[in-house]
Amino acid sequence: MPFNTIFGWFIKKRIHQIDLFRKHPIEVQREWFERLIRSGRATVYGEKYNFNEIHNYTDFQEKVPLQDYEDVKIWVERSLKGEEDVLWPGETKWFAKSSGTTSDRSKFIPVTKDSLEDCHYKGGKDLLAIYYSHFPNTKLYRGKHLVVGGTAEQNTLRPDSYTGDLSSIILKNLPWWVEIKRIPSRETALMSEWEEKIEKLAEETMEEDVSSISGVPSWTLVLLNRILEKKGKKDIREVWPNLELLMHGGVSFKPYEKEFRSIIPHDDMHYIESYNASEGFFGIQDEVGGDLLLMLDYGIFFEFIPMSKFAGTDSKEIIALKDVELNTNYAIVISTNGGLWRYILGDTVSFSSLDPFRVKVTGRTKHFINVFGEEVIVDNSDQAIRKACELTDATLKDYTACPIYMEEGKQGGHEWIVEFSKDPKDFKLFTQFLDDELRKLNSDYDAKRTNNLTLNFPLIHKARSGLFDDWLKKKGKLGGQHKVPRLVNNREIFEDIIQLQKGAIVDIKRT
Repeated sequence: MPFNTIFGWFIKKRIHQIDLFRKHPIEVQREWFERLIRSGRATVYGEKYNFNEIHNYTDFQEKVPLQDYEDVKIWVERSLKGEEDVLWPGETKWFAKSSGTTSDRSKFIPVTKDSLEDCHYKGGKDLLAIYYSHFPNTKLYRGKHLVVGGTAEQNTLRPDSYTGDLSSIILKNLPWWVEIKRIPSRETALMSEWEEKIEKLAEETMEEDVSSISGVPSWTLVLLNRILEKKGKKDIREVWPNLELLMHGGVSFKPYEKEFRSIIPHDDMHYIESYNASEGFFGIQDEVGGDLLLMLDYGIFFEFIPMSKFAGTDSKEIIALKDVELNTNYAIVISTNGGLWRYILGDTVSFSSLDPFRVKVTGRTKHFINVFGEEVIVDNSDQAIRKACELTDATLKDYTACPIYMEEGKQGGHEWIVEFSKDPKDFKLFTQFLDDELRKLNSDYDAKRTNNLTLNFPLIHKARSGLFDDWLKKKGKLGGQHKVPRLVNNREIFEDIIQLQKGAIVDIKRT
């Protein structure tokens, strides 16, 4: 039976189920809450926190504490050694190595069979179902699917277990109907040396008939540009004439959109964003150009902490989905079929719609600048730098920013390092546009910038080529889902990166 016929049946079934949680979100979340608690009762963790006495959300809040990775680490280590029924019933064999950027210590997130099948794979299938529902005449499955994935390594504590990027765990367990169309080879896909890996990816894929790509925008661009260079082309459709879909996530697409549209200058090229992480698959862009539909039937129970009241695991105001409000910045708390219980994810979101529930990712709980009450978040900086690039015909590769502290009577400010693939036509104008756009987007920043009341005009350094890759390589985090923190509320990371410039800084002076 042709794949499109099979998938057509699946689409109708899943779109109906998606419509169900669009229309009845609170009921669906309540049902999953009850299912998770029932499963949790059969675990060591559930015994410790008296899951047998949890009968409603109020009981759950009272008995189960908020957790971050430092809290959950002792439980994960028991699972790593092979102990069963620790955080989730049965044995956990897969552990996703976190792509955290601010810590040198690795985090291992448990991936259970239930979370792999009912969350991560379900998210991938739903993304395709939504795409097929929007574009029923697609020929997507006639071509190959290019996955720009991560790396894997065997868990040294146990011969039958392995760790690595989430994408590598997914690759090792793909269903046959995905595996037959996936490229590159598994050996290449799981390589750990990213410079060599990009070359191998290019060599293996540039002669194939690729119709879709999935990957983090930054590394996908590196690969596509290398393929164009090797083929002597300027338009990726000259290499892959049937390419029609990019499925992206991991970082904001906004700063990279211009370059993608430059090397794929076709109106019938489609882009769909997904919101997934090692801890779970959370959202899919279900409308062209829209925000992310919160996926409510993936074995995840959501809670939220208003960032105005956020105090980490000591936070007191934690609310369920039914109580969220529009345009408020929230930290996400999840309980999952991967065995995470009231786990502070580290991401922040705001709701752009409550019917259905749609979110946009605004940043990280630790990635912001608020030394002077300006409350600048990653969503602000991504939008502002995108606009500045657009107005000065620049193309961004990466950036980071931090505060300049007040000292000896001097005003404070923000200091940036920006690496471009294509330099702005005018650096001073770039900085002016960046500042102007931040002031439009963020009233707190604007108030502090008025008459240089608290914040001076931003100081920007033009990074030498390859600076951020060098920093990631130095940290052992080059490639995959690893990324440079966009905003940091101290100068530690900034100073570390700037040391790698080796005198190559070009300052864009304050005006």
